[in-house]
Amino acid sequence: MRWAALVLLLAACGGGATHVAAHGAPSTADPHHGPNGEIVGLTTRDEIERELPAWRDAIAGATYDADAAEHLAAVVPGAEVDVFLGTWCGDSRREVSRLFRALEHVASIGPLPFTIRFIGVDRAKTAPGFTEGVGLRYVPTIVVRREGVEVGRIVESAPDGVDRSLLALLDDSRTGVISGRSDL
Repeated sequence: MRWAALVLLLAACGGGATHVAAHGAPSTADPHHGPNGEIVGLTTRDEIERELPAWRDAIAGATYDADAAEHLAAVVPGAEVDVFLGTWCGDSRREVSRLFRALEHVASIGPLPFTIRFIGVDRAKTAPGFTEGVGLRYVPTIVVRREGVEVGRIVESAPDGVDRSLLALLDDSRTGVISGRSDL
């Protein structure tokens, strides 16, 4: 019996990579999408909502901490935030949807005092030109840098909420890894 595709599924959005191969290496005509339609590379909330109805629904129903969001609007300017997410990943959908809603609140106050990029990764946690040297093992992973130096990251889930945890990294009240995972 010939297999047109080999699919290995993971229980969560971390660990090993999910791999799909059709007669060898996967191929895709669109370099911005992986072999399963996942968004790979720089992306936006608008693109995610437009292409993925499940995300649109998750964002619409996401809750966030308004107080933390207001404080995000007032952090010391200059930080860089990279949000690595898998559009195929339930953890990413949950956490990044909350972040989108908090950032929506911040935008109602004024401009963000930090830069933020949303970077989609494939199931192997790669996005050419963006993930080299980052050490992604789980998604979402939110990396905060000041003057090019990493001050901390949120990995997969944030016990106090993604908005509060991002605030803690941006206002220097926390450094290092923040995660609900016990194996980091």
